[in-house]
Amino acid sequence: MATPEYYVLEGGDRMPRIGFGTWQASDDVLEKSVESALASGYRHFDTARAYENEAALGRALRRWIGSDSARRKELFIVTKLPPGGNRPDLVPEYFESSMKDLGLDYLDLYLMHTPFAFAHVPGDLHPKNPDGSMQVDHTTDLIAVWKSICKLKESGRVRHVGVSNVNEEQLKRLCAVQKPACLQIEVHALCQQPAMVAAAAALGVPIVAYSPLGSKALADALAAKTGREYPDLLTLPAVQRIAQAHSRTPAQVLLRHTLQRGLAAIPKSTNPERIKQNISLWDFELSDSEMSDLSALDRGEQGRICDFSFFIGIDKHPEFPFKK
Repeated sequence: MATPEYYVLEGGDRMPRIGFGTWQASDDVLEKSVESALASGYRHFDTARAYENEAALGRALRRWIGSDSARRKELFIVTKLPPGGNRPDLVPEYFESSMKDLGLDYLDLYLMHTPFAFAHVPGDLHPKNPDGSMQVDHTTDLIAVWKSICKLKESGRVRHVGVSNVNEEQLKRLCAVQKPACLQIEVHALCQQPAMVAAAAALGVPIVAYSPLGSKALADALAAKTGREYPDLLTLPAVQRIAQAHSRTPAQVLLRHTLQRGLAAIPKSTNPERIKQNISLWDFELSDSEMSDLSALDRGEQGRICDFSFFIGIDKHPEFPFKK
């Protein structure tokens, strides 16, 4: 059976199952990378207020759209409410700031970035205390924030709303109010989250995998700080062996594994050749035994890279999703 290239959302809108991630890219590099991505066929672009690069993404997209409104309809643009905006009264303000920087008439998908919250400090998306710990807002009402996000759809300026980085219990609570259009979580060969994937499927919530290639930049930064070892997914023997068997890159094999699990993925690269390779996934298929070999690489929670430990003190928040 052919692997579908889209998720079909409410109203028949189509979310491409391979998107382009934009975290940790400077403005000038990002604009050039987005131009390469558009030329390679990407139409799903993912950013966030917390990435502080919405304006650069907006410039690149608007150049491509030009005066052709039909081109805007080809795109699926995603951004996110930052942790400092996780109060129901602040949602409209942060949404407007994102829309102003993107310079678009509407957004295809708006996500709650995290279930935990930072203090709202105008002009500072990552407010810290003098000791380097985060200024945390412990009063978060997750359901009230979600209801406020859902209200944005009434304006017609956002077509779909969803969530990111929530756990199974939180997802069930949110679905009791309104089912998110998607759930974005960390998923890759070492952190495959089978229980979360199954729970989301049971609730009818499609999953978008972030860091599907392991987010080496974040892993390297964390390794330097903590001394913990983070394997390079692209060099894992099973991945390299399967890549050689198919005459594909290790990244293509990892992404194909994600797709064949029924998920979407948003790989990020700034290299034009790799950008093109990462979306060239529809003309080969992994065998059942290859899928099993890759599934066996899962390390559970030990494989998670983005555990938010770099936000010192955030694990004390009542809605922190990864409690031991």
